[in-house]
Amino acid sequence: MSVKIRMKKMGRKHRPFFRICATDSRSPRDGKVLEELGTYDPMIADTDARVTLNNERLKYWLSVGAQPSDNVKVFIKKYGPEGIRVDAQQAARERLAMPKEVPPAPEPVYVPPPKGAAAPAAEAPAEVTGETASEPEAAAEPAPATAEEGAASEPAAE
Repeated sequence: MSVKIRMKKMGRKHRPFFRICATDSRSPRDGKVLEELGTYDPMIADTDARVTLNNERLKYWLSVGAQPSDNVKVFIKKYGPEGIRVDAQQAARERLAMPKEVPPAPEPVYVPPPKGAAAPAAEAPAEVTGETASEPEAAAEPAPATAEEGAASEPAAE
């Protein structure tokens, strides 16, 4: 049985993600794996933070004769046990783990009034008289609806 170290495609449409796996050479690309050795996420903006490798297990599989694919060879050369970009990878991973600073939201230019709210002109008399919004209903007496009701209420008051 010959072992290959290759990338197994995961993810979804327009969002690829790869697992770097040790597989039997007879198995299909996305088939059964012997061991997962790392990941590769091409959607991460910082190039050096895209690859993670388990270097101890990678050394083992290479020592027993596993053959890496062309792309995995590049990853091993850059980020493997004696990689040329290991320091840059660690710095990129630390930057990726830091919380992102989000600026405060700007003041809105225009806020529409809520539907069903009273017109601004109805609130103006309460401000002019010095009453609060809750006092006008309690302080104001209801006006008579018709002239007859107004005349009928006056003699009763006498």
